[in-house]
Amino acid sequence: MRQVALGSQGLQVSAQGLGCMGMSQSYGVGNDEESIRTIHRALDLGVTLIDTANVYGATGLYGVGANEKLVGYALRERRDDVVLATKCGIVDVRPGTGMVLQADPDYIRRCIDESLQRLGIEYVDLYYLHRVDPKTPIEESIGTMAELVQAGKVRYIGVSEVSADELERAHAVHPITAVQSEYSLWTRDIEAEVLPTARRLGIGVVPFSPLGRGFLTGAVTSRDTFDSNDMRRNMPRFSQDNLDANQKVVDVIREIAAAHDVLPGQIALAWVHAQGTDLVPIPGTKRISYLEQNTAAADITLTADDLSRLAEAAAQIQGARR
Repeated sequence: MRQVALGSQGLQVSAQGLGCMGMSQSYGVGNDEESIRTIHRALDLGVTLIDTANVYGATGLYGVGANEKLVGYALRERRDDVVLATKCGIVDVRPGTGMVLQADPDYIRRCIDESLQRLGIEYVDLYYLHRVDPKTPIEESIGTMAELVQAGKVRYIGVSEVSADELERAHAVHPITAVQSEYSLWTRDIEAEVLPTARRLGIGVVPFSPLGRGFLTGAVTSRDTFDSNDMRRNMPRFSQDNLDANQKVVDVIREIAAAHDVLPGQIALAWVHAQGTDLVPIPGTKRISYLEQNTAAADITLTADDLSRLAEAAAQIQGARR
């Protein structure tokens, strides 16, 4: 896979990364051994950007902080092959009440040390503020993360799910390399303000859930397919009425996929890549077969007519994303 610049601070990554959250939470039961094989296969395919977070997963073979421990174990002999990203700022996610956020200086300093220990590494390549803590000015959080860069514990700083104003304020404290936000044909909110601001400031964009949390693959037609602990059960866009209405978008994706002799999910990913080389999507999967499909999507070229039809279809999406 080709390598690209992520932002303007000097970080080089693969044109597409691997999101690891779903290996440990949110999308049904995981399989740690299969996930490890998937991470290894990603590296073999040239995927270098591996994305995790301290809050991902509290179960599995590795206990509390499961995803970082899982990723660290998988990469223990291949550290030099990886641009490793992790995050701090979300303490917990509680069904019905939302996220518990914290990003004061003492908490951030404690989080990086805990993450380094779980991952079994000496530094993190890209350290994100996972969410802005309403109790702590973003300038204070980013200032503390800048101290971590000076201490050699972090190479580059990122932010996640911020507003354009918050991105500006963070970048004024220390150069921000990447902003991670949900972005796909299913969710285009960042196009209004965040994406233009990132481009003006020379900040790379890392779209998470570029497959619309699986919907754009065409595999999700009913809520009945979700496990009881699947986070999509609580998302308005995955109500059965909205799922039924939004199948029209998948129909267009299927038609274009057939014309290119590829899969629907690959068209959805190719659309994200077509939005610019400054975007590095991180589709998540815990299975090698899906990983191989996703990486192949980076080489698909969509026509102007394809892009027009996809944009027209995406404008009809119904339901709030969360």
